[in-house]
Amino acid sequence: MTEKQDERGLLLRIDGKEITAGVDDSLLALVKKLNLDTTDLKTRPLAASIAGEVFTLNYVPVREEGRESQRIILRRALRAAKGEVKLIRYDYKRGQRIYERTLLFVFLLAMHELYPGVQVRVNYAVGAGLLASCENMKIDEKAVMDIRKRMHSIVQADYKLERRRLDIEDAIDHFSLDGQVDKVRLLTWRRFSYFDVYQHGEYVDYFYGEMAPSTGYLSVFDVQIHTLGLMLLRPAALNPNTPALIEWKPKLTAAFEESEKWGQLMRCDVVADLNDMVKNGEIRALIRVNEALHEKRFAELANEIIARKTRAVFIAGPSSSGKTTSANRLCTQLRIHGKSPVLLSLDDYYLDRESVIPDENGEIDLEHIRMIDTDLFRDNLSELLHGKTVELPRFDFRTQQRTWTGHTLHVDEDTPLVIEGLHALNPALFPNSVDCSMIFRLYVSALTTLNLDNHNRIPTTELRLLRRMVRDHETRGMSVERTLSMWSSVRRGEECWIFPYQEDADAFFNSTLVYEPAVLKKHIFPLLNDVQPESEFFDDVRAIVKFLNYFLEANVEDEIPPTSILREFIGGNTFYRDETAGR
Repeated sequence: MTEKQDERGLLLRIDGKEITAGVDDSLLALVKKLNLDTTDLKTRPLAASIAGEVFTLNYVPVREEGRESQRIILRRALRAAKGEVKLIRYDYKRGQRIYERTLLFVFLLAMHELYPGVQVRVNYAVGAGLLASCENMKIDEKAVMDIRKRMHSIVQADYKLERRRLDIEDAIDHFSLDGQVDKVRLLTWRRFSYFDVYQHGEYVDYFYGEMAPSTGYLSVFDVQIHTLGLMLLRPAALNPNTPALIEWKPKLTAAFEESEKWGQLMRCDVVADLNDMVKNGEIRALIRVNEALHEKRFAELANEIIARKTRAVFIAGPSSSGKTTSANRLCTQLRIHGKSPVLLSLDDYYLDRESVIPDENGEIDLEHIRMIDTDLFRDNLSELLHGKTVELPRFDFRTQQRTWTGHTLHVDEDTPLVIEGLHALNPALFPNSVDCSMIFRLYVSALTTLNLDNHNRIPTTELRLLRRMVRDHETRGMSVERTLSMWSSVRRGEECWIFPYQEDADAFFNSTLVYEPAVLKKHIFPLLNDVQPESEFFDDVRAIVKFLNYFLEANVEDEIPPTSILREFIGGNTFYRDETAGR
């Protein structure tokens, strides 16, 4: 391309505004010249997207080419983007991840300065909090106050956060001396000869992705004591300019704790553990143990359901959590007890699409509870549990209409109903005429505790997105771009209609399989690499590719049972032949 130049430098367009960039101008300096910087976290730029890549605002977009000619040119990414820069703010999920990484850097730097030698592990998210455990350290209120105070001083100092490129061997040497064995093992699987780190003083750390330009951007956070360690609180969802309050979710936390115990049992806590097993063939034994743990948990759930004399089991969970397979496997376990369970899907209670009233924007929210005919469902459930015969509807997804085929159902005490759907924990589905003791509520989700390393967790939503992309392509012929285009709407629906009812469940089932990223990579990697830079989802796809680069691909599908949760996504599930039924 021909770069636009005046006597001062080259022209860029940042969020639609033109500005001239000189050789020494960082994106941050240009953002400030355009008056795009603010102190409001909701509107403050945190990073930039250029040609599908995320860059720190400390990035300098113009460089000199040759000392003699003194010719200045745009750097590679800006040339590819034709000088276009899009700013990333906190209201974008990528911005929230950038802010989280900055929070972790400040926290870990404070821990390094206050308690050198203490090994910290970032475990998982509970609501807006990140749970961190500290090895061989007593955590009390004084320690929390000291950590909070030190973090605030680091923020006030406004240390610049710049990436530094190390030779891979130098990085391994550094982390070896620092006792960070988890990072050393991860680096041995890195495909490149270099490694980018962030550094302040003698403290060096790696984070999966960019951070804010300086520690001063971390304007909103809190630290609280938790029974399992420390809770780092991110900005509140409704008002990002205030820290969220700690959310006590004992059932969700217990499910994560169980996942951690399973990881320890299988000797697979971080990605390097999984890669070692793929390389030496131990992944086959890992698959058998992981699937056996799932089966054991389904058996325990069936025992509890029988002991309670349950007449209806409601199974809910977010998208791609494995609800359909979970419902079928639970039915198998109930049959061992002499029961004859009947599966019902809330999908069959969808209203005819033409009768759904659009929202104020003229759009139909497919995740909304109003998509379900809750009145009809409550009536049907009440009649069934009171011994009446009921004609059941069937929703035809091709015509987007409910049909009546004359299919009737009558149940007795030996015929428990197993009802699955996104909204299955919503109180709007439970009739007042039914004794609550007759109902068992089960929440299913993929709550992974596998980490890249001790400081880089894998968000549970990332695993579910991988599952959904694979399933949408394998069983519905959809592109990864189509799946990504729907994902934000799906996530909003989960936040509104599923997560608020988690703690109302009688039990949790964690559907994650520690080995699954190595299998899913085989299915999704070629599709991701086909997405071109001009796609509006290229930056999302590139981030997923970089993440999957840490995993060795496993060709072990002959080892995966046909009733596995994973079969719901990669195909070959024998519970249902019409795989498009899987949700």
